[in-house]
Amino acid sequence: MPPLNLTIDDSLNEPGKLATLLQLLLALTILSLAPAILIMLTSFTRIVVVLSLLRHALGTQQMPANQIIIGLSLFLTFFIMTPVWNNVNNKALQPYINERISATEAFDETSQAMKNFMLKQTREKDIGLFVKISRGERPDTPDDLGLSVLIPSFIISELKTAFQIGFIIYLPFLILDMVVASVLLSMGMMMVPPVMISLPFKLLLFVLADGWYLIVGSLVSSFA
Repeated sequence: MPPLNLTIDDSLNEPGKLATLLQLLLALTILSLAPAILIMLTSFTRIVVVLSLLRHALGTQQMPANQIIIGLSLFLTFFIMTPVWNNVNNKALQPYINERISATEAFDETSQAMKNFMLKQTREKDIGLFVKISRGERPDTPDDLGLSVLIPSFIISELKTAFQIGFIIYLPFLILDMVVASVLLSMGMMMVPPVMISLPFKLLLFVLADGWYLIVGSLVSSFA
């Protein structure tokens, strides 16, 4: 068996090449975390939760399918986040590509753009909770908040908002279910599942009210 020699290139000891290698590793790490970043730091969470609750309220089981809900949520997320990403592109990505700013400055600009978006959607109560839990110094201004505090605050605020919207969506369909169940009970048709009878009326109500227009419009407007 021929001898196997392992050698380490001495050029890696040069600061410039080592910094480039570290930047490449950082970029690969960010790419591997991209799905989590997309889900947790954007409008995706609120949208996908609301659409899932809508499906449960309608009682349509797996229609629309998960792929459709996730796909619609993604495209709505791209639409809502476009101003933020344009800001990141103009202030961080393009200057970094053109070597006008360093990688650290580009990261700071990107973080600031995302912080500005998240701060607008996050409740002060939720921020106060994580500031208290962290036992750190209370920031003087919202811009002084660290991402370790702001990100979980933003996530639970998004979940709370999504559940509030879902509750409002549920109400008319819940009332319709109760009316159908009362009618069936008064007619002595106790063996007939009320959900099976109410489903066509739910779909009719949703279509007549132009439900997709109202829900999508309300979701997008909630991020204005």
